[in-house]
Amino acid sequence: MTLHQLAPHVDEEAALAARAAWLHFAGGKTQGEVAELLGVQSTKAHRLIAKARADGLIRVFVEGPISGCIALEERLKADYGLQFCEVVPNIDEGPLPLRTLGVAGARYLRNLIESAKYRMIGMGHGRTLATAVDLMPSVAAQGTRFVSLLGGLTRRFAASPFDVIHRLAERTSAEAYVMPVPFFANTEKDRQVLEAQYGVSDVIAMAKEAELYIAGIGEVDRKSFIATAGMVDEEDVDEVMKTGACAEILGHFFNEHGEHLPNSVSARAMAPRFSDLKSHRIVAVAGGTSKTRAIRAILAHGLLFGLITDEATAKRLVSLKPGREPGKKNGKPAPG
Repeated sequence: MTLHQLAPHVDEEAALAARAAWLHFAGGKTQGEVAELLGVQSTKAHRLIAKARADGLIRVFVEGPISGCIALEERLKADYGLQFCEVVPNIDEGPLPLRTLGVAGARYLRNLIESAKYRMIGMGHGRTLATAVDLMPSVAAQGTRFVSLLGGLTRRFAASPFDVIHRLAERTSAEAYVMPVPFFANTEKDRQVLEAQYGVSDVIAMAKEAELYIAGIGEVDRKSFIATAGMVDEEDVDEVMKTGACAEILGHFFNEHGEHLPNSVSARAMAPRFSDLKSHRIVAVAGGTSKTRAIRAILAHGLLFGLITDEATAKRLVSLKPGREPGKKNGKPAPG
């Protein structure tokens, strides 16, 4: 077998696009200079750079404070007792600004990994966190490990498209531990059986040892992530809604006043117990007009240690009267 046969297949056009993008964005070359260096026409260089952008090969991080966002951060920390808050300008519109939140979440994850501050980080899942990991550049983990906080399968044992652990392992080459069970078991007894299984119990133990939890926040309706991703049935959603729940985080539900609402659905969650949440630092990456009510509910409970959100959502949150005593702090120095 020849070396050519052993070599992996390379998409020459994609490789050329990556080279053109590198010369343009990292090297500061004009499109004309890129064309000359690559030996192609200027129009071809333009198409290559556009292809690199469309294929997601370009990820830009801007470091530096933004005055309007800083004021919102300080207000949210004061109103809701947060120890850490980051508000970022909106770069996309709509009820769920995934790219805005994804870029901010990606930067936060990258900084956490590069700082090597935490030996074990527990990860939730969902559309926002999946976008953040997808937008994060490859970065070598310096001893940081990741563990899934939630069952990563649907009720029918299909893989969730929004489970982030595998993506994190690929991006960081870090040790990452999955929980290969459904997010919600069929019954509470089934949950107890699954938790006792060899391997699953080890992951649960590691999750308890994690020094930081990173999670998304979900609304409670039939269009929510846990419903559309097949994590729960519509009947389960209806049951939870009857309790007055409007927010979900890591398998636990809350009403608009921030009151925790234990129920038969959360009792089946393959997720940390509520007492574990209360004893851990939790940073949520969440935003969007459709989730403002849910985010405020979680903030009102005082469960969060930190919040990363978009500017439009932050403005809506500060316009609402806090549901908890202003200035009441949730613990310890800010993470990350």
